[in-house]
Amino acid sequence: MKLEITSKQRARLRAMANDYDTIFQIGKDGISPETVKQVGNALEARELIKLRTLDMCPYTSREAAEIIAERAGAAVVSVVGSRFVLYRPSKTKKEKIEL
Repeated sequence: MKLEITSKQRARLRAMANDYDTIFQIGKDGISPETVKQVGNALEARELIKLRTLDMCPYTSREAAEIIAERAGAAVVSVVGSRFVLYRPSKTKKEKIEL
């Protein structure tokens, strides 16, 4: 199930993500269950992550963002060029990011 956020929350998260480094790349192998698991673990630890699709990726950035968000229970914050940002509040720890 995909997480829904308001446009105001999305704007705040997008501003926060500007300084973040890209921590995942989606390449020619596409989106495997292992990729979704790793993204889920990163979201649990960080709550807000930046990813990118490589030229050889079978999906556009928008498609990849939507697929991963759906499978990881996250929200798509933004998609710009080959990069996209996902957000999901931590389930086990106290939330780091207050919305």
